[in-house]
Amino acid sequence: MQRVVLASRPQGEPSVDNFRLEQAEMPQPEDGQVLCEVLWLSLDPYMRGRMDDAASYAEPVPIGGVMEGGTVARVIESRSPRFAAGDIVEGRLGWQSHGVADANTVRKLDPDIAPVQTALGVLGMPGFTAWIGLIEHGRPTTGECLVVSAATGAVGSLVGQLGKRLGLRVVGVAGGAEKCAYATDTLGFDACLDHRAHPDARSLGKAIKAACPEGVDIYYENVGGKTLHAVIPNMNVAGRIPVCGMISWYNGATGFDATDDLSSALAVPRLWRSILVNRLSVRGFIITDHYARFGEFLRDVGPAVKNGEINYRESIADGLENAPDAFLELLRGGNFGKQLVRLTN
Repeated sequence: MQRVVLASRPQGEPSVDNFRLEQAEMPQPEDGQVLCEVLWLSLDPYMRGRMDDAASYAEPVPIGGVMEGGTVARVIESRSPRFAAGDIVEGRLGWQSHGVADANTVRKLDPDIAPVQTALGVLGMPGFTAWIGLIEHGRPTTGECLVVSAATGAVGSLVGQLGKRLGLRVVGVAGGAEKCAYATDTLGFDACLDHRAHPDARSLGKAIKAACPEGVDIYYENVGGKTLHAVIPNMNVAGRIPVCGMISWYNGATGFDATDDLSSALAVPRLWRSILVNRLSVRGFIITDHYARFGEFLRDVGPAVKNGEINYRESIADGLENAPDAFLELLRGGNFGKQLVRLTN
C-alpha cells in the first residue's frame, strides 16, 4: 500500500517538501474492523491546521503520521457483520491507498442516490457544514441578504443555493470571472463579486454595498482577510456571521489586509466596535459538534441533489502521489468546487 505522511511542519505557506509518499505493509483487520481500498480522498482547508503543532479543536498530525482526511472506500475484507466485501463506505482513512477502520466509524453508501464521491462533498462534511452554518447559526429569514465568501467552493456553493431556496438575496465573493459566472448562471446567486478585481477592502466594500443596497444580514465566513474587512461596514444591525473558516490566514498572515492602510493594532478595535454597535452575532462553529443532525441534513439536501435542484462541481486530481500538489493548489484558491483525489476507479 501507499500513504502520504507529514514529513515536516511548514513555516508559513506549505510546500511539497512537507509531505512524503511512502510504501507500507498492508494492514490486517481485527474483529469488528474492515479493511478498505480507498477510491476517493477529500482535500479540505482544515488540513492546513493539522500540519501545525498548535493548540486547536483537534490534535495535529504527528511528524511521520498519515495525513488526515475523509475518504470513500471499498471494503475488501470484513470482520464485522455490518459490512461485506464490496460495500462502499465513507470514513476517515486519511491520505493512503488502504486502511483499517472500526466498523462503527464508517457508513455504508448507496450508489443509487448519488455518485459515491458526493459523500465527501455536497452530501458529506462540506455540505453538512454549509447547511448547519446557515440554518442554525445564520438563522435566515425570507427577504434578507446573504453574502458568501469562497462562493464556488464545496461549502460556499451550497450555502448560496440553500439561501436561494429560503428566499434570500444571495451575493457571492469568488476569485475570477469564470467562478463568478458559475455562481450566477449555474448556482443561481443574485450577484457574485470577483475579489481579484478589487485591490483592497475599501474597493471590495463599495462593490458589496452596491450589490447589497439594503445592507448585509448574514455573512457566511470562509475566508477572513480582505473579504471580511469589506463586509463588516455593510452589516446590518442584528446581523449574523457564522464563522466556518479563514483560509486567507491559515499560512500565518495577520491583520486584515496590507493595502487597507490600517495597522493590525487598529484593525481589531474597529472590528470589535462594529460587533458592538451593530449588535452582531459572530458564531464560530466546528462541524463535529453537530453530527446529531446529519440525518436531518441528508433528508433535506439528498433529494434535491438527486433531482438536480442542487448543483455541485468537483476538481479532481488523479493518483495519491498528486495529493500534495492538489492540496497546495486548494490553499491558493485554484480549485473549482470540491477538491478530490481519485485513487482508483
